Amino acid sequence: MLVTGGAGFVGQHLCQRLLSAGHAVTAIDDLSTGSARAVERLSGNAGFTFVQHDVCHPYAVEADLIFNLACPASPRHYQADPIHTLRTSVLGAINALDLARTLSVPLVQASTSEVYGDPQVHPQHEDYWGHVNPIGPRSCYDEGKRAAETLCFDYRRMHGVDARIVRIFNTYGPGMAVEDGRVVSTLIIQALRGEPLTLFGDGMQTRSFCYVDDLVSGLIAMAGPGGAEGGPINLGNPGEFSMIALAERVLELTGSNSPIIFQPLPQDDPRQRQPDISRAITQLGWRPVTDLREGLQRTIDSFRDIVVDA
Repeated sequence: MLVTGGAGFVGQHLCQRLLSAGHAVTAIDDLSTGSARAVERLSGNAGFTFVQHDVCHPYAVEADLIFNLACPASPRHYQADPIHTLRTSVLGAINALDLARTLSVPLVQASTSEVYGDPQVHPQHEDYWGHVNPIGPRSCYDEGKRAAETLCFDYRRMHGVDARIVRIFNTYGPGMAVEDGRVVSTLIIQALRGEPLTLFGDGMQTRSFCYVDDLVSGLIAMAGPGGAEGGPINLGNPGEFSMIALAERVLELTGSNSPIIFQPLPQDDPRQRQPDISRAITQLGWRPVTDLREGLQRTIDSFRDIVVDA
């Protein structure tokens, strides 16, 4: 099996799950945002092969299934080089789809809830076309993933490629990069360091947080018979929390006395984000099983060692 973006946060967990199930796994990653430490850890498995490569350029790898996850996924990372982010989404999808066509194998494309933009429909279901600013600072990621979805269905229609799309909502867990700017990792690190917890706007904007193990189960389910129609299918936890509620939960679980401070809301930051997962339940038999308290505690425990060692 091939996992592009295999050294990323989700990619490394997916690789480990596949290896644990006895599959041979090849991971491709240019390590621009991926974890070299994760690659080193995974390399202890006899069935694991790592190829350092930028998916914007074609590649040839033998595989019986492709998971295309390659692309920076946190705003801090994808806005650092927006042109390359867009190239990674579009050219990366083309190269993965060309390989899937050549090998006649299924491809699972990792899309994102960002295709819904700042949604005017709540919760978001897969038939909603979204509300995206095509020229804003987030659009390199939003529009890149929307274009990748277009390519998947054009390859299905024109070439019969078995391309399948999952739209991933906010995901968290051990293995997140310390400085990636995602809200869960940022708040945990700030709390463990005794720094003020930073929220944006009034803190009442909402997100739905899916623990990474649950997400990986959804990705694997999408590769099975239930995903054959191609999706798109939302993968996320429908539990909805305000940013203030999340910060308060982090403070409680870390035992931190850090204050909460507020900064201006970034441009195009969505006010609400919650998946309708009816299609995932019906077609994949999938739903998340890890509640926020349990998942946060596991994540905090993993970050505690990093903060102590820093």
